[in-house]
Amino acid sequence: MTSAAVASAALASARTANWSISAAMLQFPGMHDAVPVAELPSEVWRQQLQPVVEAGFSAVEISTSWISIGDLAPQRLAELRAVLDEAGLKVPGISVVRRSVIHPERGEANLALAHRTIDAAAALRAPIVCLGLHDELLDAQMQVTWFWTVPGPERPADPETYQLAVRRYRELAEHAASVGVELSLELYEDTYLGSGKDAVRFLADIGHAAVGLNPDVGNLIRQQRPIESWQETFALTLPHANYWHIKNYARLEDPSRGLVLTHPTSLELGIINYRDMIQAAIAQGFTGAFVVEHYGGDGPSVGASNAKYLRSILPARTRSHTSETEK
Repeated sequence: MTSAAVASAALASARTANWSISAAMLQFPGMHDAVPVAELPSEVWRQQLQPVVEAGFSAVEISTSWISIGDLAPQRLAELRAVLDEAGLKVPGISVVRRSVIHPERGEANLALAHRTIDAAAALRAPIVCLGLHDELLDAQMQVTWFWTVPGPERPADPETYQLAVRRYRELAEHAASVGVELSLELYEDTYLGSGKDAVRFLADIGHAAVGLNPDVGNLIRQQRPIESWQETFALTLPHANYWHIKNYARLEDPSRGLVLTHPTSLELGIINYRDMIQAAIAQGFTGAFVVEHYGGDGPSVGASNAKYLRSILPARTRSHTSETEK
C-alpha cells in the first residue's frame, strides 16, 4: 500500500471513530414467519442484525417497525441490550415510526407508547428518540411500488389539533429531559413538520430545550409535485438539528406537462448536495448521529456505500467532541 493510501485509510478510520454513522432498519420487517419479531428468541435478533455488522456498521437505529422497545418487558429489553453488545452495535437513537400522537383514534395510545419508548431508550442507553406526526400508510399507498407516489392524509387544519400536538410533545419533552434523553422531530410532508418554516414554528411553539429537529429533507424532495427548495429547507432547519435521517432521491421534472418523477438513489447521486449541507450543519454546531436510510434493493449495502461517502466528506474531530454513543 502506498503512503498516500495509508494516510487515506488512517483518515477514514479517524472519521469513523469520531462520528456516529448508523444503519437504518427500513429493510427489516416487524414480522418473521407470521410472528412479531419482538416475540422471537433473542438469537433470531442477533441473526437479523448480522447483515448490519457485515456491512461494516458499528451503530444501528432501532425502529418500532422492527422491534417496539416500548412494548418489551424489562427482561426482553435486557436481552436486546445483550444482543447489541455482543454484535458490537451502539444505538444512537430509537425511531418511533408512524405513531402520530394526534391521530384521531390512536393518538392517546401512541402518546402512551412514546412515553414507554422514552423510558426504554434510557434503559438501552440511547440518547435520542425520534418522533413524527405521520401515521400508518393508507391501503392505496401500500399497493404501489413507492408509497409516496400516492398522497397520504392532509394535516389537520384546525388550531385545536395543532395545540394538542404542541402540548403532547411538550409533555414528552419534559419526560425525556427527566431521564436524560432528547427528542428529535422528523420532517415529513403534509404534517406540521412538512416544510422548513412549519417545522421551525412548531419547534418554537413546543419551546423545550430537549427537543430538536431531524432534517430528513429526503422525505420532502421525493414528493411528485412542486416542492420547497431543499436549500431553503436546510437553511431553516439545520440550526435546530440534533439527529439526522439522511437519504437522497433522483428527481426528474417536465414543467410543460406538470410531470414529476422521483426515485431513491445514493447520497452522492441525488439532487441534494450533502457535501455542502453537512459542512453547513457542522459550521452551525451539529454533532448528532447520521442514520443512513434507503428504500428498495439491497438497503444495507446501499447504506454501507452511503456511510463510506459520509466518511469521505466529514471532517475529523477530536474525541472531546464525540457523542455519547461513541464513547
